[in-house]
Amino acid sequence: MTPSTADTMELDVNALGTFYRMASEGAGLAAGRLTHMTGVDTRVGVTRLNFVRGSEVAAEFDDGRAKVGVRVDTEDGLEGSSMVVFDRENALRIVSTLVPDSMGATDEFDELNTSAMTEVGQIMNSGFIDGWADVLETVIDLSPPEFVTGESAADFIGHLPTAPDEDDFVVLFRSNIEAVGTEVGFSHYFFPEHESISSLVERRREDDAAAIDYDKLEGFDRMAEQGAEEAADNITTLTGIETEIDIRRLNFVSLEAIAEEVADEMLVGIAFEFDGTPSGYLVLMFDEDSAEHIAEAMMPGAGDGDDGLSEMGQSALQELGNIMTSGMLDGWANVLDTTIDHSTPEFIHDAGSAAIDPIVINLGENQEYAFVFDTRIRAADADIDCDIFAIPDEEDLMRALDDLDVARVGEAPTTAEFPVDGDEDVETVDEPDPDPDEIESDL
Repeated sequence: MTPSTADTMELDVNALGTFYRMASEGAGLAAGRLTHMTGVDTRVGVTRLNFVRGSEVAAEFDDGRAKVGVRVDTEDGLEGSSMVVFDRENALRIVSTLVPDSMGATDEFDELNTSAMTEVGQIMNSGFIDGWADVLETVIDLSPPEFVTGESAADFIGHLPTAPDEDDFVVLFRSNIEAVGTEVGFSHYFFPEHESISSLVERRREDDAAAIDYDKLEGFDRMAEQGAEEAADNITTLTGIETEIDIRRLNFVSLEAIAEEVADEMLVGIAFEFDGTPSGYLVLMFDEDSAEHIAEAMMPGAGDGDDGLSEMGQSALQELGNIMTSGMLDGWANVLDTTIDHSTPEFIHDAGSAAIDPIVINLGENQEYAFVFDTRIRAADADIDCDIFAIPDEEDLMRALDDLDVARVGEAPTTAEFPVDGDEDVETVDEPDPDPDEIESDL
């Protein structure tokens, strides 16, 4: 649950790094045990610490898909609730591998199938938790496993004592594991008990390390949320396409894991470096179809280039990116009562992680982990997605959080003024395609 003012946690990168290593070590053990049980090679996908609202956690479970989960509670070294969650079809594939003759014509979870799945879930949960215990050099006890099935948040987390309320801001351990060459995969969630995690943070903090007040991190997240809403409104204003925020998270991840968040396909990106308090990088990512659709909405014919986007289309997207970024960063600056400048937009057209690798390389010179504000904006009635990655420099983010007056988050204006009228054509300037080497050096 969200800590009270009198019981606010103070985080530092060392403590968060310990949590991240716990999650990574546990995911590796769980993946190995799934392989041992099923004979199917597995790999660990994205592992991260999420700082999220209870409403966002609930939305992940309230997606209308039938799911199967196995939950255990933990005690002693770390208290909380650990849960592995499969899409129902994936759970059936697991059971059919373990008990080939168990599946009848109805594909239901009878007593035998439920028992088999519960055993799988117990072994997966214990893999995660054994990994955490290794990192913490302690013992963590587990309760007997509980089999859960349903389609809603109420089914899976409604009765958890550590489940967050809608407005609670919580830290959530999350990992994804998938079977190589198959559609089988699952997600793992750990909901820590607040006093237990707070005590662990205190023990893992370095005395001379800069601390982050949990309530200020929550305030910064609120500020980022307002910026994401502003960015979505900008797309609607400039294109006439109604948009909504589909996903919004604050992640704490290792730098090399950032690339794993990027879709493995050809992407169109608009990248910026920003400077001030904080400094860092901001990248807007579109799949090729989304980029062409948005460019066409801004300027008919802009998506008619030989390779999709024309030069005019690239300029239109750069202008859109410039306005979206200005709106977000001006909002941040208003709340922080500071100035944040950003570079001219750089156009990127590359495959998957290559679109963001230069940023990771630059940040890696001075830090191992990063806070990443990850937002997906989706068109309400069209197949258009825009992913936004805001990655502040670690030291500058610490200074910004230290200076943040949480009361200003709700009081300071976050809407920037732009020379844009939704009823008029947007003026853009044709620019030559930037040299890829210049992009890398600039970023």
